[in-house]
Amino acid sequence: MTLEHATNRIFDAVSAHAQSDKRCLIAIAGPPAVGKSTLAECLCEKLNRANKQAAIVPMDGFHMDNDTLIANALLHRKGAPMTFDVSAFKSTLESLLRDDEVSVPLFDRAKDCTIPNAAKIMGGDQYVIVEGNYLLLDQEDWRDLIQFWGYSVFVEADFDELERRLINRWLDHGLDHETAKQRAHNNDLINAATVLNYRLKSDLTLTN
Repeated sequence: MTLEHATNRIFDAVSAHAQSDKRCLIAIAGPPAVGKSTLAECLCEKLNRANKQAAIVPMDGFHMDNDTLIANALLHRKGAPMTFDVSAFKSTLESLLRDDEVSVPLFDRAKDCTIPNAAKIMGGDQYVIVEGNYLLLDQEDWRDLIQFWGYSVFVEADFDELERRLINRWLDHGLDHETAKQRAHNNDLINAATVLNYRLKSDLTLTN
């Protein structure tokens, strides 16, 4: 399915089902390197062009800080489910459904850290697109997130293709091929398998 077709399908679905008096949270979940961020951006642009105010909240803003990960011997698994502050994430989702304006953190990849209150969801934002690996994860704590989604999308891809993309992602960061392969296999692909193998049902499943 093309990006345009996928965007149109989600747009039509959320436009038909959203309640005008209530903010709609749209989950875009899937393994790393599957194209979640690109899809979220395209959907957000289409909604805004149609005068349906929308904003994006990336789950990556809820990474635990590196000092916490080091203290718990988890820095090498950064990006795995247990390296996120799920409690803070849930509180923010609750606020998004309850409050008009909500400040959210963003993850700065260049600095490898979370920036608190880096963005603000405004009262006019009828749709909030939340994108991240574990939004539909069927594991303790994470499965509770299903209650927040007005509409949910799961994006999947062939595992071999994910391996190629994840290695290339590390190559783009300047690593040599062997180191990039180790990074992908020792963490990223473990996380990808978790996302693919332990997932709740979504309203729409896409293959990228």
